Amino acid sequence: MSVSKSFTLLSVLVFVLLVSCSKDNDGGSSALDCNTVTNKAFAADVNPIFQSTCASNIGCHASGSTNGPGSLTSYSAIFNARTAIRSAVASGLMPQGSSLSASQKNSILCWIDSGAPNN
Repeated sequence: MSVSKSFTLLSVLVFVLLVSCSKDNDGGSSALDCNTVTNKAFAADVNPIFQSTCASNIGCHASGSTNGPGSLTSYSAIFNARTAIRSAVASGLMPQGSSLSASQKNSILCWIDSGAPNN
């Protein structure tokens, strides 16, 4: 192989590696600017999402659940599971069988990223 072809191949490989490593492992939400997300209060915005999507009677994390982090029916349970929740929501793995709107997803991610306050 000529030097020119080797250099071209090497350049393409380096480009592919740079592009493939440019996303964080947070589901691509690194571009999310939480300063622009206003709906990130626990009581008004985040908890209703959990109660209607995750902890409903037909949901996976209702009272008594042993799925994943278990029941997600209270602030303390959700707060304690926030790292796993963030990963699952950012990657799109949760909620199973449905999806969150971009606004709902941003509310959860930004609430967690702001320290998951009980507000």
